[in-house]
Amino acid sequence: MKLLIIEDDPSLSDTIKETTSALFQAEQAFDGEEGLYIAEQNIFDCIILDIMLPNMNGYEVLQHLRKNKIMTPVLMLTAKDGIDDKIQGFKVGADDYLVKPFHREELLLRLEAIVRRAGGDLHEHVLTYKDLKLNIKTKTATIHDEPIKLNGKQFDLLEYLITNKNTILTKEQIFDRIWGFESDTSTTVVEVYASNLRKNLKVFGYDQYIKTFRGLGYMLTESGEGHG
Repeated sequence: MKLLIIEDDPSLSDTIKETTSALFQAEQAFDGEEGLYIAEQNIFDCIILDIMLPNMNGYEVLQHLRKNKIMTPVLMLTAKDGIDDKIQGFKVGADDYLVKPFHREELLLRLEAIVRRAGGDLHEHVLTYKDLKLNIKTKTATIHDEPIKLNGKQFDLLEYLITNKNTILTKEQIFDRIWGFESDTSTTVVEVYASNLRKNLKVFGYDQYIKTFRGLGYMLTESGEGHG
């Protein structure tokens, strides 16, 4: 799963990255403008957002994201413990709030709660969809306890679809998340991997749940609508 850390203290940012490394692949931004630019790619499962940031504060970053319909769960960090700060954070769309200094265990528990709302279970390192289970720590997948053969990026694609089920993911979003902005390949690779993922799921009848929106992208559905 992908985490964006927007925190201007490099030491704290590195500590958060290390603390969450068993569960998340983290990217870091050190000021509000940079954080907003990266967050607007809309490829993250969660964002940790400090309030006191250079160039643009955390409230402004979050306000811009929500205005642009980017609903990635956000955990806000602040050194302030005032009720007014919390109210302002929730008003602009924060999902949770953590006051610095905090314990590592509390940070992980808060992240776990946020991800669980999206259908995951960080404590067990498992994402589920119907009878399909993905272990994000061991990078293994099963349906009815039968293993599914998936290579690394097929696993990443399936994980991304599950954590965003019933939401259309554009080919550009998928490409940026899995291959990265600086990759030399093109977005056509997404179609190749989606096709191969379908073939591996077809054995179990689960290929029908990946709906294609031609020229746009893919969505994991609950109802098995086929290729679209």
